[in-house]
Amino acid sequence: MLGTHEVTDIYTRLRDDPGLRYARSEDLVADALRCLDKAAGAMGEWFDPVPRARCLADPIDVGSMAYYYPPSTDGVRPGRFFFNVADPTAWTTFQIPAVAYHEGIPGHHLQMALAIENPDIHDIHRDYLPAFCEGWGLYTERLSEEMGLYADDWERVGMLTGDSLRAGRLVVDTGIHALGWSRQKAIAFLADHSPMSLHEITEEIDRYIATPGQALSYMLGRLEFESLRAESEARLGPAFDIKSFHRTVLGNGAIPLGTLGSVVREWLDAR
Repeated sequence: MLGTHEVTDIYTRLRDDPGLRYARSEDLVADALRCLDKAAGAMGEWFDPVPRARCLADPIDVGSMAYYYPPSTDGVRPGRFFFNVADPTAWTTFQIPAVAYHEGIPGHHLQMALAIENPDIHDIHRDYLPAFCEGWGLYTERLSEEMGLYADDWERVGMLTGDSLRAGRLVVDTGIHALGWSRQKAIAFLADHSPMSLHEITEEIDRYIATPGQALSYMLGRLEFESLRAESEARLGPAFDIKSFHRTVLGNGAIPLGTLGSVVREWLDAR
């Protein structure tokens, strides 16, 4: 695709090529809507139940680059995937699918809306628990590939670009808070190991400085979801059912990872 196998050259092209940046916010919005619609149409094949609340894609011109806001308990307000279009050139043209799937469907919307709509779940398990909530978000970025949601290799590059960030921040979060790294050293490391722009990297590093360990929780959660799925597939073999697995891991709302493991193994024993 890029005519080279040199990682440094690939990162430079992905970071600096203006042809790989949105020029118009309208195109960014259209792609976000397309991705969310595609995911909504496919989720019934992978999840049972699915949320009653819809998930809408809403462009904004202030605030964070992207985030999710859950539906109301009465079902009047839908879930919303917000994404910032104030500067469309801040987005690469291959970036929005993985973000939409993480923040919307099958990511945070499935996890949070199902918890809100389940009357048997206590309010405390509808709150934000980073390792569970963000672990699920990362798990669904790869699940979206299984679901056939990424349209081409460029959209998969967006998924892999996100992976480079997740791996790199395991290092920089630990470096800053356990090894005494400076802010500049952390920025330089992430710039060497991710194709993100320097502006994005600097904002990420400042976030990690302010919230020790939060970046680590993403990948720890993802690894637990993946490990529990692999264990389930190995134990159940042909009897493994992805809908039943997803119903099990999401059926109690946001819970500690240790508790999640117990829930899944109880489900396996019962089957």
